[in-house]
Amino acid sequence: MNKIAKFIKESRRAAGLTQEEFAMRSGLGLRFIRELEQGKETVRMDKVNIALGMFGMEAVPGKKDND
Repeated sequence: MNKIAKFIKESRRAAGLTQEEFAMRSGLGLRFIRELEQGKETVRMDKVNIALGMFGMEAVPGKKDND
């Protein structure tokens, strides 16, 4: 999940959005965005995909990284 957290945070910043602005534009809650960017392990994947969808991405099955 840390790769996703890092991607969301970096992409949001590159787009010039605050967490609040990103939450409003994506329709997700600010608390969720904060937890996602902090790498919380127990977030809902449907919401993760909404956040990723803002940048044309989605979470898909893949081999687990040993990071």
